[in-house]
Amino acid sequence: MNYKEALQAYIDATNSHDFNNVKDLLHPNAVYWFTDRSCTSLEEIECYFNNAWDTIKNEVYSAKDVQWISESDTSAACIYTYHYEGYYEGKFVSGSGRATNVFTFVGHKWELIHEHLSSPVE
Repeated sequence: MNYKEALQAYIDATNSHDFNNVKDLLHPNAVYWFTDRSCTSLEEIECYFNNAWDTIKNEVYSAKDVQWISESDTSAACIYTYHYEGYYEGKFVSGSGRATNVFTFVGHKWELIHEHLSSPVE
């Protein structure tokens, strides 16, 4: 799997709503930056994901306009617009924001080591 396929596998894992699928693609030292908090351990990341899935039911996450801004044999970084849709308190909701993902090649596979998601400034 190359890093572009790793991004798609990560999105597919996110849409499975099972953190074990996501965790298989994460570097053990992954760091996530969200608009409202930072997660610096796999346990914190798992808690954040599970809370998001509990809040937005049947969420579907996608990446649009992906641009790979750094590519090498051992790391790759991309920026994109993320989109989500699902149900919040029984009502359909959707939204988007900006994302950065950084992958590193470790032990013969690409792992996500950093994600930064931010909501647009209103």
